[in-house]
Amino acid sequence: MSPRSTVAVRTLPALPPWLAHALRAQRGPVPWSAVVRGALAAGPLLLAAVLVGHTSLGVVAAIAAMLAGINDRPGSRRTAVRRLGAPALAGAAGVLVGTYAGDHVGAVVLTLVLTALGLLAGGMSAIGPVASGGGTQLLVAAAIGAGMPLPDSGWARALAFLAGAGWLIVLRLALPTRGALAGDFRFDGERAAVSAVYEAVASLLDAAGTEHAAARRGALTAALDHAQDALAGPRLRRYASSAAERRLHAQYAAALPLAEAATALAWAGEPLGGRAAEGPRRLAAAVRESAATGPLPAPARSAPALRALDDALLQAAHAFDQDGGSDLHTRRRGACDLLRTAFGTGGREYGLRVALCFGASAAIAQALHHSHWYGQHTHWYWLPATAVFLVKPDLGPLVSRVLCRAAGTVLGALLFAGFAAVLPHPQGLVALVAVCGALIPVSTRHFAAQTAVVTVLVLSLVMVGGEPQASVGRIGETLLACVLVLIVGHLPMPGERGGHVRARLAYAAGAAHAYLVHVLDGPDGPDGPDGPDGPDDRAARWTLRRDAYRALSEARVAIALSAAELPALARHTEGTDEVAALLERLVDTTTAAAVHLDDTGRLDRRHGDRLTELLGELAAHRERVGLPPGVTGLTVAR
Repeated sequence: MSPRSTVAVRTLPALPPWLAHALRAQRGPVPWSAVVRGALAAGPLLLAAVLVGHTSLGVVAAIAAMLAGINDRPGSRRTAVRRLGAPALAGAAGVLVGTYAGDHVGAVVLTLVLTALGLLAGGMSAIGPVASGGGTQLLVAAAIGAGMPLPDSGWARALAFLAGAGWLIVLRLALPTRGALAGDFRFDGERAAVSAVYEAVASLLDAAGTEHAAARRGALTAALDHAQDALAGPRLRRYASSAAERRLHAQYAAALPLAEAATALAWAGEPLGGRAAEGPRRLAAAVRESAATGPLPAPARSAPALRALDDALLQAAHAFDQDGGSDLHTRRRGACDLLRTAFGTGGREYGLRVALCFGASAAIAQALHHSHWYGQHTHWYWLPATAVFLVKPDLGPLVSRVLCRAAGTVLGALLFAGFAAVLPHPQGLVALVAVCGALIPVSTRHFAAQTAVVTVLVLSLVMVGGEPQASVGRIGETLLACVLVLIVGHLPMPGERGGHVRARLAYAAGAAHAYLVHVLDGPDGPDGPDGPDGPDDRAARWTLRRDAYRALSEARVAIALSAAELPALARHTEGTDEVAALLERLVDTTTAAAVHLDDTGRLDRRHGDRLTELLGELAAHRERVGLPPGVTGLTVAR
């Protein structure tokens, strides 16, 4: 017998993407601040309403607090005002429209009104996450306003909805969060976000020359996006009004040249010593602890990108001692751009699918309600409200949403049936609402867990409002909505499928093209006049670079969600991930070329050849995925 024996290793087959996504959950520390806010939101609001004899308005306020709690994510206080407040305004409008439509029109007209709202909300959701949250709350609140049997007027319900969401916003602004002990607690979210940027720069420098560099560069993009959003929230004044906030703006701006140099070094593919990452890490600690930077170790100045890193560290050390700084290098989108997105290819596809699903679910629910097919069916609004969460593409792939929604609803309904049998009414149910509110921030890591918690909370609210236990009806409505959304999701639609993904990719390609043109045609570019570029030109370059990387990140998210659909849907966006990877390499190469141009004033052959190669590869994919022609029509002078 051979001394060396072989052991057969049996590998399990990989799960299909649509099933793997349904089983995947986010990880991270428990957001205790959000848990406390959730516990103090819906439950206390409902208790106060019960004590003063306005239970029905308390139910509406608790629903609004629940929906706001789903949107209560980590970030700055100023960003939270927009993330929670804008959808709440849309939800209040939905309650108002739904209530008056439900009270004054028949079933057919009501269905048409809800379908039109679905078309509007779907197109609006293509704009971005906040708009998508607003579209979701608009439709859910409209269905509740039209179908929930409450004695209050439309205006009273809308005000109660605003009060419920507004209470959570007050808690978000007033209660301290983790890390609030360092510096001004008003800006702890901004401080953590800016510190994370410097940590991401250091991690990218550590990964230079390794297989982890691409993932670390993606993490740096995410950190910059988060910090940009945290600092750019709504404010009463146009510019930062306090010294602490201006200093944070300056520290964020000082991270941009560091990020640029780190990207160029990662692109070069040569390992760096630990000394290169030590400076950004000390800057991260200084931001996090609101302290002085102290001495920063200088990296070797043996290459253009290393010299750029050293210069950026010196500039950052100077910026940390200043109070000035307000430019966040954000490319603002005007009203015309937002309308173009909402009514463009992606928005139209999104809107038509949401309208068809929401309208069909409302029509079926109305038919069941008026025919008394299985009893009085007083909760007919559950069907369209459930369909809203199932039809929204930005909430995950279709089959994953359906599987998680069905499993979460069954689990939540069974749990509530057990709680309702043993808890005192209404005190025990109010306490259950408070517990569920506290669990929502943790449950958002997985759609099935979130659905289970929300199901228990909603059934508790319905029972506190005076209606009988309805777990069986909730399961039936959800399963019917799942079947409906699966059918609608696979129906052919006017236009090309995958329009949302292609629209995101086309915007990313346009942003990459604008960045490349600026670098090649700028003062130091090979096609521009000689001489050093000024601060205005460099600031414009950073703005274009940020826009290109952010657009690519958003396109990547849309592509990943589409790839996790069933093969019948995923095939419509095949090849888009390859184009996104090419665009990322193009932007990385453009960044490396810009750093080299700053140092030498000319484009070397390595950068020029790589840019020409990438543009050629993109040209081969242009027709297949619908890239704008200008992206591949450039020539690189060397």
